[in-house]
Formats: sequence, C-alpha cells, structure tokens
Amino acid sequence: MPVFKLVISDPETRKAYQLEVDQSKAAFLIGKKIGDEADLSPLGLSGYVVKITGGTDKDGFPMHPNIEGTVKKKVLLSGPPCFHPERKGQRRKKTVRGNTISPDIVQINCKVVKKGEKPLEELIPKKEKKEEEKKEKK
Repeated sequence: MPVFKLVISDPETRKAYQLEVDQSKAAFLIGKKIGDEADLSPLGLSGYVVKITGGTDKDGFPMHPNIEGTVKKKVLLSGPPCFHPERKGQRRKKTVRGNTISPDIVQINCKVVKKGEKPLEELIPKKEKKEEEKKEKK
C-alpha cells in the first residue's frame, strides 16, 4: 500500500516532524488543496489542525499553488515557489504538479494552525539517527 509522508512544521517550536501514514488511513486528505486546513484526529493527533502548504509527487515534482487540479504541467516560472532565480529577471520552464492532493502525491508539507493537548514530540515517534545504526553494526 502506498504511504504518505506527512511533514508537520510547528511554527512555535520551529521544529518539523515526519509522520508516515498509509494512504488508506489518510484518505481524508485526498482532494484537499494547498491552503486548506485539515483535522488530524483520524491519524491519532487529536486536537491538531494543520494548513497544507505544499508537497511532492512520486517523481519528485513539487506542487504549485497556482496550477489547478492534479495534473503535471510545464510552466514558465520567474520566482518562488518551485524556482529560486539566481539573477534578477531570470525565468525557467519547470515541470510542476497541481495544487490538489491525489494518490500520486508522496509527501505532504503542512504547518500547525491549532494545537492539541499533548505536544507533537510525544505523539510522533522519533526516528533513530543513521549514525546510531552504523555504530550498532560495528
């Protein structure tokens, strides 16, 4: 089953947390657009409401808020998001994904709008660092 990587940023603590969720559990997110708010109670984060800020599809193309739907398009960009020019006036044609979440989306970026009772540190299990895994192998 495909998996969503939900990257939840907390503006108060300035930390981001990554949560991997099956698409079957996160089906309520499909069809939402960039800028929409979602309640994360079905994922075990009771009381948390987040605002969707972007994402990436399975091929690595970023979501763009001005492209409607779930399509992939080549668009001429002159600034962020999806393109950061090195010189003034620079433009580039880039492939981007639309602003609606579909099953092709792999990563969803969002920020906390309303906090729950427990902090995110307690609710989201912390991943072990790769350095610790290397030490255990030796």
